[in-house]
Amino acid sequence: MAQNDEFIFALRNANPIETVISSYIQLKRRGRNYVCNCPFHSEKTPSFTVFPDTQSFYCFGCGAGGDVITFIMKSENLDFMEAVKLLAQRCGMEVPEKNDRDSQSSKRRTRIYEMNRIAANYFHHNLVKGNDKSGLQYLFNRRLAPETVKKFGLGYSSNSWNELTNILNSKGYSDDEIIDAWLGGRSQKSGKIFDMFRGRVMFPIVDLRGNIIGFGGRVLDDSKPKYLNTGKTPVFDKGSNLFSMNYAKNSNSKQLILCEGYMDVIAVNQAGLENAVATLGTAITPDQARLMSHYAEEVIIAYDSDAAGQTAAKRAISHFSDVGIKTRILRMEGAKDPDEYIKKFGVQRFRRLIDGSDDANNFMLDRCEDGIDINTEAGKFELLKRAAAFLSEMQSPLEREVYISRTAKKYDFPVEVLKSHIDDIVRKKVYADRKNQWRNIKTQTFVPRDDINPQAVHNKKEAKAEETIICYLLKNPEKSKEISNEAPAEIFVTDFNKKVYRAILKIAKECEFFSISLLNNEFSTEEMGKINGMEVKYREIPIDHKAFTDCTEVLKKYRTIDPDNITDDYLQDLLKNKKH
Repeated sequence: MAQNDEFIFALRNANPIETVISSYIQLKRRGRNYVCNCPFHSEKTPSFTVFPDTQSFYCFGCGAGGDVITFIMKSENLDFMEAVKLLAQRCGMEVPEKNDRDSQSSKRRTRIYEMNRIAANYFHHNLVKGNDKSGLQYLFNRRLAPETVKKFGLGYSSNSWNELTNILNSKGYSDDEIIDAWLGGRSQKSGKIFDMFRGRVMFPIVDLRGNIIGFGGRVLDDSKPKYLNTGKTPVFDKGSNLFSMNYAKNSNSKQLILCEGYMDVIAVNQAGLENAVATLGTAITPDQARLMSHYAEEVIIAYDSDAAGQTAAKRAISHFSDVGIKTRILRMEGAKDPDEYIKKFGVQRFRRLIDGSDDANNFMLDRCEDGIDINTEAGKFELLKRAAAFLSEMQSPLEREVYISRTAKKYDFPVEVLKSHIDDIVRKKVYADRKNQWRNIKTQTFVPRDDINPQAVHNKKEAKAEETIICYLLKNPEKSKEISNEAPAEIFVTDFNKKVYRAILKIAKECEFFSISLLNNEFSTEEMGKINGMEVKYREIPIDHKAFTDCTEVLKKYRTIDPDNITDDYLQDLLKNKKH
């Protein structure tokens, strides 16, 4: 899409940033602005700020920033054109067709969505109308109702080596595109393409916008792998998505049930609880925990009751703690997973089990008993040592006191002794942390990194002057001609700031409706965060013409230095600046 300043201006006005972001994560009013825990990195205290007056956001923790378009690009993993289309659809606007020239990245993703939809229809048709009824029989044996099969779009991939790839070829998709979508692979021997999924019950994976982004396939025999999931593609990353999140996000509950597999989620959903999700063949990741934190205040972990499931639960608790989600653990007696439990004991008993689920801290304390005999003195000592180590990690002193009392009472141990021991561990940790920090300060030469503008590290004074000039331009875009005459881009020292300055000058000169949003198509989301960070840094600082002129002189002085005639005073000033 060629830049259309009037359309982008109207699009931003029709999609207030605070309204759009609040549909992803809960915002809290703080003065004129809004804050929340950052959706792009794990944190317990809010550092993500939304500025309604400039229609922008910035995270003071990770440096993410930009406008409503940047936010959609980062949240939905979209390119600029796709984000514009999504926002246009959201507010009922039509993207100008004459300027609509999709990027290659956008076309590639669109083609994969199309192929996945064709594949999903093919799999579903095979399941319900194909000659091979083994997939349908499997789902019938798992007691899935026809409406559940339809709701989740379940399917079956035949044992044919090329049935799906032939269908996709016939619809105009090349072999390379099919491989790109992970629906086919290429034989190393013959070079021919083959169907990636064969002889499996198929589970379509749907994103939050309703696009089919990948598949999970389960074999019906004992062959390996038991489950095969779509690999990484331009539209799918198994570590960033969750199965059935498209249904769970619409649940009225502030609670999510985390299951281990597709069938557990479907069984819980069929039982009337739409707030169930599952990871996609991996242990839960920080990205998935953050995604869940957008929609829930509490997660109930309903993993299998075997050792592997319990170990996975312990890992998940840590990730949820990092994003500030309360966690409870489902203890299933007499069944290994939610699917089996519901079949054996019914829906109502499963609901009661959820209501009575234990909190994660109790679960972790109980796990301290694993592998030891607590009836022996040595076993009891090891148990209390493990419990003390866990309790010392609790950040809240009040919460720590509650669980110290609970642990001491359960194991008939003097609470004062246990508390004194844990307080000693906490003190030693604090002392060790401070000692390490001081050692680092004394012994290490810290060189700050700037991955986006690396030249700024060794040209601090000049980079600061460049940022001031850029922000002066952002505040006075109508003066772009005069500003560029006084401070031509050639005097800039760092390449990144020079690129930003030139891009803003171009927009300010050519576009009637100036908007920083027009930079989105030229800069990455990380670079937009850097640019927005400049604006945030100087938003409360008045920059007058004298400040602008002073900064211009700093850059001109740098450019006019003769390397063969550098004075001692200049070298001293340079060294002083490097130290600071």
